[in-house]
Amino acid sequence: MSIAEVNAAPTRLKGRFSAMVVCWILGLGSLVSWNSMLTIGDYYYKLFPEYHPARVLTLVYQPFAFGTIATLSYYESRIDTRRRNITGYTLFFLSTLLLVILDLATSGKGGIGSYIGVCILVAAFGVADALVQGGMVGDLSLMSPEFIQSFLAGLAASGALTSALRLMTKAAFQKSDNGLRKGAMLFLAISTFLEFLCIFLYANFFPKLPIVKHYRSNAASEGSTTVSADLAAAGIQTQTEDDAKTLERLSNKQLFFQNIDYMLGIFLIYVLTLSIFPGFLYENTGSHQLGSWYPLVLIAMYNVWDLISRYIPLVKCLKLESRKGLMVSILSRFLLIPAFYFTAKYGDQGWMIMLISFLGLTNGYLTVCVLTVAPKGYKGPEQNALGNLLVVCLLGGIFAGVALDWLWLIGNDKF
Repeated sequence: MSIAEVNAAPTRLKGRFSAMVVCWILGLGSLVSWNSMLTIGDYYYKLFPEYHPARVLTLVYQPFAFGTIATLSYYESRIDTRRRNITGYTLFFLSTLLLVILDLATSGKGGIGSYIGVCILVAAFGVADALVQGGMVGDLSLMSPEFIQSFLAGLAASGALTSALRLMTKAAFQKSDNGLRKGAMLFLAISTFLEFLCIFLYANFFPKLPIVKHYRSNAASEGSTTVSADLAAAGIQTQTEDDAKTLERLSNKQLFFQNIDYMLGIFLIYVLTLSIFPGFLYENTGSHQLGSWYPLVLIAMYNVWDLISRYIPLVKCLKLESRKGLMVSILSRFLLIPAFYFTAKYGDQGWMIMLISFLGLTNGYLTVCVLTVAPKGYKGPEQNALGNLLVVCLLGGIFAGVALDWLWLIGNDKF
């Protein structure tokens, strides 16, 4: 079948709901392993109490994620998106499986050797994250905004799911021997299965959906070469690479400066979020009535509201599309920094739960608004490139936020 036949086919809109479900699952798989690591932070604090695992592991993760996505974005137009995404999900699968094997091999004991092993696998998570997030956001940017929204909702769902499971496993294993370890192993086993499911869905099911073939065929007709392998997997003939080169497109530099406010906005969203979540919640919120449940409840509330807020833009009248409005909203979030500081110092746990819920609500809502509005008005190859550039800024914001998170330890006797 040729591209023209796919574009003219009356069935091109079939499979929209299936595509949204698969995008949601692929989003879930993009962060479920890493969110499992964050959610079982109490287990790693027990194994490595002197090494600040919530902060150190996040700091290890981010340079590899940011460095990889920056490199991939530079060469984005030459990279096979299908191979990139499958490689990313496979790396997630293998790294998560190796975390289970490492824990079994060391019998759940701490020590610097085990900690270094965990850090190496966390670095692999960072590389996988860059492969998948940039690849998927770029690929979905040339499709329907609903697909990006579903993918981003799946990202948030990974946090909500792991938080819910963590609370259940803590309650179930609280009185048993090695309860923390059993819960952690259950988490990692579930994550391993979900990563394998993502490999199967992306490689065999997603590219064959009629609506996906339609969008990718349109992108190929506009000069995109990154979709060629996925179209070939669906049995569609594409134009040659030489033909694609004759079609003009904006450079990455031009795209960046045309969308500088979106780039800065997504960067600032995650600078703020990661300067608070999760390190501040584990080490700077003090002791309260909830005891060891307190940081888990805070993380769960953040994840739940982050997930809920990513569906709000589906209601058209509630979606913020104004460029000025988005920037004002993003900058206003920085008022949360003094709010968290004074609440941790003087407030009760109820106020902290309310604040962390608002942090999650604004994080998810603004992320979806930026990533669905920015690609409008561009051709397929440019949308793919812009999606990759936005993920570069997103991961750059996370990296900066993780580094700034250490400032909360100034004057803290744990530093």
